[in-house]
Amino acid sequence: MAASLKRKIESRKAKIAVLGLGYVGLPLAVNFAKQGYSVHGLDKDQDRVDHVRERVSYISDIPTKDVAAVVQAGRLDAGMDFSVISDMDVLIICVPTPLKSKYTPDISYIVDAVRTIRRYLRKGTLIVLESTTYPGTTKELILPEIEKSGLKSGKDFFLAFSPERIDPGNSQYDVTKITKVVGGVTPESGRLTKALYEKIICKVHCVATAEAAEMTKLLENSFRIINIGWINELAMMCHKLGVDIWEVIEAAKTKPFGFMPFYPGLGVGGHCIPDDPLYLYWKAKQYGFSSKYIKISADTNSYMTQYAVERLRDILAGKGKDMKGARIFILGVTYKKDVKDLRKSPPLKLLQLLQAAGCQVDYHDPMIPYLDFPGIHLTAVPLTPKTVKASDCIVIATDHTKVDYAMVRRHARLIFDIRNVYKNTPHTKVIKL
Repeated sequence: MAASLKRKIESRKAKIAVLGLGYVGLPLAVNFAKQGYSVHGLDKDQDRVDHVRERVSYISDIPTKDVAAVVQAGRLDAGMDFSVISDMDVLIICVPTPLKSKYTPDISYIVDAVRTIRRYLRKGTLIVLESTTYPGTTKELILPEIEKSGLKSGKDFFLAFSPERIDPGNSQYDVTKITKVVGGVTPESGRLTKALYEKIICKVHCVATAEAAEMTKLLENSFRIINIGWINELAMMCHKLGVDIWEVIEAAKTKPFGFMPFYPGLGVGGHCIPDDPLYLYWKAKQYGFSSKYIKISADTNSYMTQYAVERLRDILAGKGKDMKGARIFILGVTYKKDVKDLRKSPPLKLLQLLQAAGCQVDYHDPMIPYLDFPGIHLTAVPLTPKTVKASDCIVIATDHTKVDYAMVRRHARLIFDIRNVYKNTPHTKVIKL
């Protein structure tokens, strides 16, 4: 059965279903289709399905022309009828894995997807989980759930984990240029998964188990949350000491080994960094182990928006202005530079905190024309000399490229530069984090 499936994969005759057409699923679906596979995207979001059917991309990293080409060629379609699973050779799960609360994972989307798969699964199918989760999910949760169907792993179906490594907005490393890690529940599952991803990705690295692959992803993201937490703590420390943290980082970067630069800011956003390490923290606690580094780092990063408010209060007070009633203009509300993504964006939290403090808050973001969230209903304000002059302080929260920072500096009364935009143009009206 494995040999037959491998022949289908190698000949590109394997039919692939991608469950979840978000930031991870759509790029995979499009790239497999570009390589000649027949791909069916499945999602419970009608809007996403409609976009694919209408040959329009809704993910910034995937050009509309790429979606249009594979849909027009008949190699990619999308729908909400999950019964098509019964006709598929490969199933790739790319569903969300949020947190129920700050430290408790929510794997309900995975469970729902797996139970749906079990209902329609046929023999000889390869199932790959890409959704980030805690070590043991694939073997301890998915495997027994699927085997309730009467089918046996390694004999009737093949199961593996391969963590997504999508970096939104990174034009240098799209999904095809980032080494793929795969780990099978059985060695044969790992080999089949490796053979599959080798068709679209530059290099595939196989580890011995699904648990090792799951831990790999969590190591990567925990490394980042810990280092971001440390640099944020150091930024607060440097402010107390009267030292320029940005100058210190640039100096440390001159060392050709043993140092990797991280930069302070309002915290962490997106899906991976805020949530994924806390999956590992939760899992470790089930075994009586407390990961102090992850918790301290998560708490430090979460505090940064409140810290920014406190710094801004002091900055305004130094100019004889009270926080209440102050007109604050936030530049950039996405969680990352030049990416149209508001998932867990720290600038949104900052905006809410400033409103709660009695500020009049406006915002401008070249990628986000309006905000419509619980507690936030705003339309972007044009960035003009007039709107800049009207504000008591400009807060640079996200440093998008398409912003006229020179104009802002000329006309602003005061600038709180959280992203070090003005590192090469110091000015008395500019105060850095």
